Amino acid sequence: MSSATDPRDPNYIASANESLKVQQESDYSMLGSMLERRGIDIERITQAVGRFGVAIPSWGVGTGGTRFARFPGVGEPRNIFEKLEDCAVIHRLTGATPTVSLHLPWDYTDDIDGLRERGLSLGLGFDAVNSNTFQDRPGQALSYKFGSITHTDAAVRAQAVAHNVDCIRVGKILGSKALTLWIGDGANFPGQQHTARAFERYLQSAQEIYAALPDDWRLLIEHKMYEPAFYATVIQDWGSSLLAAQTLGPKAFCLVDLGHHAPNVNIEMIVARLVHARKLGGFHFNDSKYGDDDLDTGSIDPFRLFLIFNELVDAELRKAPNFQPAHMLDQSHNVTDPIESLMSSAIELQRAYAQALLVDRAALDQYQQDNDALMAAQTLKRAFTTDVQPILAQARLQKGAAIDPIGSYRKSGYRTDCANRRPASKNFGGGIV
Repeated sequence: MSSATDPRDPNYIASANESLKVQQESDYSMLGSMLERRGIDIERITQAVGRFGVAIPSWGVGTGGTRFARFPGVGEPRNIFEKLEDCAVIHRLTGATPTVSLHLPWDYTDDIDGLRERGLSLGLGFDAVNSNTFQDRPGQALSYKFGSITHTDAAVRAQAVAHNVDCIRVGKILGSKALTLWIGDGANFPGQQHTARAFERYLQSAQEIYAALPDDWRLLIEHKMYEPAFYATVIQDWGSSLLAAQTLGPKAFCLVDLGHHAPNVNIEMIVARLVHARKLGGFHFNDSKYGDDDLDTGSIDPFRLFLIFNELVDAELRKAPNFQPAHMLDQSHNVTDPIESLMSSAIELQRAYAQALLVDRAALDQYQQDNDALMAAQTLKRAFTTDVQPILAQARLQKGAAIDPIGSYRKSGYRTDCANRRPASKNFGGGIV
């Protein structure tokens, strides 16, 4: 940092918190009294929220875009090391984002050991590594225009498999424990591909990738209904994802991206089914209005987010077998400061989790048993409409993070400092990242 204050500095955070502590203590005490009347220990909820963490996508700290245009932001990170700096700011201010998920080859560096050490020095670990076979890269021998691990050409499939295996190699050095496998393979015209054979090729290639996984790793299979294949995507829904995971073996799980479904799909029910199948691997959190919009988490439909966490808390309390879901944000920030959007989204996840922890499970079970539809719904609504902001702030305060992360970030001048240290990008092209 140069002229600005480093928002990662514990002394700066403590100073920013000082003027807010009295009001925070009052709000927390009032909420605690209210929850006590409902038989809820506020400190238990606060401790649980403090343990909750979500991974930051490395690509999320850069300005996104659409298929039409990208408008670069000031002070954008130019490489993975600068991305880690921004991710560290988010974690220090929120206390909720302890890991970073890399996308290869976007984040590739010759100094993988140095990257891990830099992450550790910033207080960050590394979450799942994400492979990229949905676009061609400079120097790539064969094109993925007509598919990658499902391509009709065995040589293209082998190239795509080799890339995924190399992602595992990099992830092992970084300390990751999972590979996220998303492919854009599919068809844009009826008859373009033999849909049955394409799925069979997927399983064949995925089995080779699966065989390269260390014993303590997971393969997270991500589905998406459409784009870039608009007629038929090979892994288009949770059914295809589940079938693939069950075929591959015990280290394969399904990953749910909130934007990768048809409009109005009941995502919380999908979550419940995957929990039942013991194949829920994790989430890519975002929000949507029309399709795969990649909007900030909780910005459009916070009630749906709450209902998803209601299922997760239920599974957690039931001690559902094989239940260890990974959490990661996956968003595109077109008109906001990415750091602010990612902080806001991490907080919204904690909010939904805290609200789900407030659900009166005994009452809900009884209403469901009695087929009392209205009171069952009201029980959920009571938890959802509870203002848990004091709990979130208290969880941050107890971890040495900021009571007001976005306010503290803006006052630090970090973005202005980045603009001075990082020359503006000249990339004005299209593309979501």
